[in-house]
Amino acid sequence: MEEEAFDAIIVGAGLAGCVAAYVLAKEGADVLVIERGNYAGSKNMTGGRLYAHSLEKIIPGFAKEAPVERKVTKEKVTFLTDDTGVTLDYHNGRSQTSTQESYTVLRGDFDQWLMAKAEEVGAQFITGIRVDELITKDGKVVGVNADGDELIAKAVILAEGVNPVLGEKLGMVKPKVNADAMAVGAKELIELPKEVIQDRFNLSDDEGAAWLFAGSPSNGLMGGGFIYTNQTTVSLGIVCGLHDIGSSDKTVPQMLEDFKNHSIIKPLLEGGKLLEYSGHVVPEAGLNMVPKLVDDGVLITGDAAGFCLNIGYTVRGMDLAIASGEAAAKAVLTARANKDFSAQGLSSYQTLLEDSFVMKDLKLYKNLPAFMETPRIFNEYPKMVADIMQSMFTVDGSESQPLRKTLMKHCKEVGYMNLIKDGIKGVTAI
Repeated sequence: MEEEAFDAIIVGAGLAGCVAAYVLAKEGADVLVIERGNYAGSKNMTGGRLYAHSLEKIIPGFAKEAPVERKVTKEKVTFLTDDTGVTLDYHNGRSQTSTQESYTVLRGDFDQWLMAKAEEVGAQFITGIRVDELITKDGKVVGVNADGDELIAKAVILAEGVNPVLGEKLGMVKPKVNADAMAVGAKELIELPKEVIQDRFNLSDDEGAAWLFAGSPSNGLMGGGFIYTNQTTVSLGIVCGLHDIGSSDKTVPQMLEDFKNHSIIKPLLEGGKLLEYSGHVVPEAGLNMVPKLVDDGVLITGDAAGFCLNIGYTVRGMDLAIASGEAAAKAVLTARANKDFSAQGLSSYQTLLEDSFVMKDLKLYKNLPAFMETPRIFNEYPKMVADIMQSMFTVDGSESQPLRKTLMKHCKEVGYMNLIKDGIKGVTAI
């Protein structure tokens, strides 16, 4: 049976799975990827923005051939109330190295390209098949049962996404989706002519915009809205903490509808055609939800491992998934060289992650998920900022007040102690 075994079977053909397959196959390993969707990326949903650094190190110059949409040069963050918006707008006209760049992407196209790259170097893919069970022998994972067929492997990499059923069955991942650790997202893909997108978002050529919103998009609850510009489409959506849904007087679809019809957003989408509507669960708890990552014959990568970082002004998951897929592949290659696929033999996976930005960034921002639970960030502070702006820019003939008194008046409504407390908590969290 040993001679017939794959070096690795990978469950899931998202970014982590495809990258692991690419790295393994490039080094001559016999690797099979099993994807339950009809094609790589068919189940994946992202805002979505890819920070290039982790894939650039694996496939240098990938953006020249990959189906990326636009290079992000404009960043916006907006505090939004039902009838106002205060925006921080940053345009980066400086040159960047290839590892500093980021791109808007559509996962259906991008993941298929990455799958093809892995196939070029020898990886095998089966799509449209679900892995029902992991095969274990003497406590060690030795293969998978996929649609009734038993397939044997020296190591299994679980890259099965945010709802890691197989990882739960092994006891490596906490059972069931935990509402305190997850958010739910809804997204629309809206088609517009390329020239219209560039005019409305003040873009040129292949420039792209990434725009995040806090406040009314998530109905004042933990979460927010997003817009990313693609070549001929706009990705627009909202994310809301799962644990807050029960206290909301709006459904998630209604939040998205109201966001689209906000006076700031509606003109940007006028005349657009809805191409896709999708929903997905998003890991939000950072380091607190990272499971046991390696055991005898098995490793966990990507969203299945909770590798996602939302720090308010950037939302990251794809670069972490790619780096974790690479680390898992390297660990399997080391185990293959040593002919030891035990937990100890695969333990370099944990070491590689600890030495990389993946675990370092998760540890740096470990207190941020708790800070994001502060409700004032999503209701009182957007209103406070809007009220200050309204006072500053309204001239109606009444007696003017010193600016400090104007600021103090609106800050007092939130509470000075709340501002100090949240400020300290926020600064220490980032």
